[in-house]
Amino acid sequence: MSATCPDCVALPGDAPASATPSDARWPAIGALGLGVFGLVTAEFLPASLLTAMAADLHVSDGAAGQAVTATALVGAVAAPSIPLLTRRFDRKQVMLALTLLLVLSNLIAATAGSLATLLVARVMLGVALGGFWSMAAALAMRLVPEHLFARAMSVILTGVSVATVCAAPIGAWMGDLWGWRSAFVAAGVVSVVTLVAQFVTLPALPPRDNPSLRVLGELLTRPSVRVALLAVLLVISGHFAGFTYIRPLMEQVTHLPVSAITAVLLGYGIGGFFGNFAGGALAGRSERHAIVAGGALIVVLAASLLVAGHSSTVTAIAVALWGFAFGAFPVGFQTWIVRAAPDQAEGAGGLLVAAFQIAIASGAIGGGLLVDHVGALGGPGFAVAAITLGTLLTLRHGPRPVRI
Repeated sequence: MSATCPDCVALPGDAPASATPSDARWPAIGALGLGVFGLVTAEFLPASLLTAMAADLHVSDGAAGQAVTATALVGAVAAPSIPLLTRRFDRKQVMLALTLLLVLSNLIAATAGSLATLLVARVMLGVALGGFWSMAAALAMRLVPEHLFARAMSVILTGVSVATVCAAPIGAWMGDLWGWRSAFVAAGVVSVVTLVAQFVTLPALPPRDNPSLRVLGELLTRPSVRVALLAVLLVISGHFAGFTYIRPLMEQVTHLPVSAITAVLLGYGIGGFFGNFAGGALAGRSERHAIVAGGALIVVLAASLLVAGHSSTVTAIAVALWGFAFGAFPVGFQTWIVRAAPDQAEGAGGLLVAAFQIAIASGAIGGGLLVDHVGALGGPGFAVAAITLGTLLTLRHGPRPVRI
């Protein structure tokens, strides 16, 4: 951040040079990408299995949706806490411990006999998710030379793209064939493969930063950081209010069979896959424009579901384009926060992940209350209101490149 312009965004070159290895460690970067894939897959599975989980565990759709809330709330606490609690430990050992938690979470979820047990599994996932995301960018900076950092992050975020394509449709398909638990078994296999890959490829990464509560407090005094976190809370809560309860909408409003729901979710995933690349390209020019474009499109799509959600054609197109639009958010917000605090990447990353997880929890809770009380269209209604506010905030106060 420029000393003469507190609200301006520092260019990447303004960041202090970081120690970099002589050669890029691409296998390790790939293993981190695989970890992202496993975490995002596990996080997204309940959206495609919600009604089946609710029926099997004898709870309402809104109650089952709190499996998402549990993960998000714990992730929000874990994101800033894990770097603090593990600051004296080798980062490789920390990442392996987090991936082991992912393995155990999937195992417990696959065998859960009650909502309480399922929530225990999702709490463990929240710890793994928050800790992993808070350190991913900082670790990437240590695994590749500085000029390859953006490319390394794009490889890691490819795990999000692939999980977006696979998690929802494959989860729905497996749930229909073999029951919802089978999807968590498959996710568990992926997490075991991830654990082995990280053990083999990650080098020793002795602790280097010294994160503290004082550092986190100082970050929150920066206007650009505060605006970014507020925008995340609004936009991401709106997205997850709509996405978490999209299956009840397709079943109760659009009246689609399971096979059609699987196809629509595949469309969402494919849209998200290409949206991540399109969003990344747009964010490379302007993260503000990327977030505004994605938010505006989702508002239009959610409104179309409110008006014409009974139409299978409208629903299929809206859900697919929704996935595409969401692709602008992860890379857009990550770029925003890193440029807002290039000197405290790990701490800023933890705050960003915390904001994301609080937003996900807020969306799941708010959407769940609306779905249980006013019906399946409550999710898109929440999305329209929250994302409109977040998009307008980004448009007005989002980052602009420093003019030289």
